[in-house]
Amino acid sequence: MSTQVAQRSNEEWVSDLSDPIVDQTLEELRAILLRGLRAALSSRIDYDLEAITEDFAQDALLKILKNVDTFRGESRFTTWAQKIAIHVAFSELRRRRWKDISLQTLIETPDGDEFTPKILTDPHQSPEDEATQNDIMLIVERLVDEELTERQRTAMLAMLQGDIPISEIAEKMDTNANALYKLLHDARKRLQSRLEEQAGLSASELLALFDAS
Repeated sequence: MSTQVAQRSNEEWVSDLSDPIVDQTLEELRAILLRGLRAALSSRIDYDLEAITEDFAQDALLKILKNVDTFRGESRFTTWAQKIAIHVAFSELRRRRWKDISLQTLIETPDGDEFTPKILTDPHQSPEDEATQNDIMLIVERLVDEELTERQRTAMLAMLQGDIPISEIAEKMDTNANALYKLLHDARKRLQSRLEEQAGLSASELLALFDAS
């Protein structure tokens, strides 16, 4: 099998994986994807590696078959396919990481206090700017609390936690990604407007103040 794989050209891969699909070629690609996934995930998954990589390989195969006509031949077909498989695997692992975490957990500290986003605090500010930054942060914290709707505030605090897929936040808020983007956009516009009114600084001036440290 390995000799056959080595001899197959990009054009042959594409042809064999287009309708009608050649079963042997599909099985060879599946074996290649499995080897690549095991190597990439062995240090990240410490249980059921075989079963998990089997699932990811199957999902990747479906995506590859759906998009095989988009392959441009800029690399080896197997390299392109393995990149898709790795992307599928990492995306799913990231989604699973947050699947069972409640949104309330995301915006509360372990003591039950509501989370203050790190963007609203700056542990590295210079002594010269500390007083000004503290004043601005107090305004921001108050505006987040007073000026945003409950849904806007929940969405923004969850997003500010960082590294949480937008799809997971949307699902936990019983909405979709597009609606959540709109919600966040409106929240940011509201905060920016109120900050300019109360702090007397434009958005660019506020960014410069905090970036300076």
